[in-house]
Amino acid sequence: MRRTLFTGVLLLVPAGAAVAQARPATPDMTCAEAAGLVTRTGAIVLTTGPFTYARLVRDGGFCPLPEVPKPAFEATRDAARCFVGYTCHDRFTEGAGRE
Repeated sequence: MRRTLFTGVLLLVPAGAAVAQARPATPDMTCAEAAGLVTRTGAIVLTTGPFTYARLVRDGGFCPLPEVPKPAFEATRDAARCFVGYTCHDRFTEGAGRE
C-alpha cells in the first residue's frame, strides 16, 4: 500500500510541473515585439518587472464594461518607455475621464 501511494505521487509530480509556463516578459522583448504580441493576441497578461504584471489589450473592445482603455507604456529591452497597447480602467472609480 505504501509503495503504491509513493509511486502514484511520483507520477503526478512531473505532470504538475509541466503545466506551469512562464509568462512573456516585456523587459526581455524589444518594443516592436511587445507591441506586436499585444496586437496579435488582442489581450494578454505580460510580466512587466520582477514582481509585476499587467493585462494589456489591443483596444477598448477587450475591456469589460464599464472599463475604458488607457495607454500603457512599459520598459522593454530597447526602450525605457514603449507604447505596448492599453490597460483597462474603471471609468467611474479610477478617474479615466479626468485627464
